[in-house]
Amino acid sequence: MRYPQGGGLTAERRAFRERLRLQAAERFERGEASAVVAKELRVSVRSVQRWRRAWAEGGSQVLNSSGPASLPRLSGEQFARLEQELAKGPAAHGWEDQRWTLGRIKTVIGRRFHMTYTVQGVRKLLVRNGWSCQVPARRALERDDEAVAGWVKEVWPCAEGSRRPVEPGSSSRTKPASP
Repeated sequence: MRYPQGGGLTAERRAFRERLRLQAAERFERGEASAVVAKELRVSVRSVQRWRRAWAEGGSQVLNSSGPASLPRLSGEQFARLEQELAKGPAAHGWEDQRWTLGRIKTVIGRRFHMTYTVQGVRKLLVRNGWSCQVPARRALERDDEAVAGWVKEVWPCAEGSRRPVEPGSSSRTKPASP
């Protein structure tokens, strides 16, 4: 199960689910039906059937939690070093402007720690460590509003293309050529 902030289950929630599975195992030993176990534990019948199959093959220990689905690949010490590198700014790492993007951070991680991350993995790593996406509060000084307006009037219509048909259309769907 995925959550909007990029995290998985908390340790408490994992422990709660493990308790549910172990309660189900006790009921399996008593011979209760899957539908009854599902109703009393307030879970789906399919989950109970999956737990029962696993329990029948390996016993109650198979239903124990195996921990979080994924652990961060960068240790706390490595992330602290990454923060130091990010504090130096993009120019120190060879980029001309002062913008950190996920792609650039991914490149820095690759260069400094010899690890490959996806762009989404970099985002999750940053969010997990308390970073957030930020947008500048004001526009760049270098912005030329006249050039932007000219581009919107001249270049963008050519790139977008015309949406209107060149020839007159027909009101009939079945006979487009009819008058």
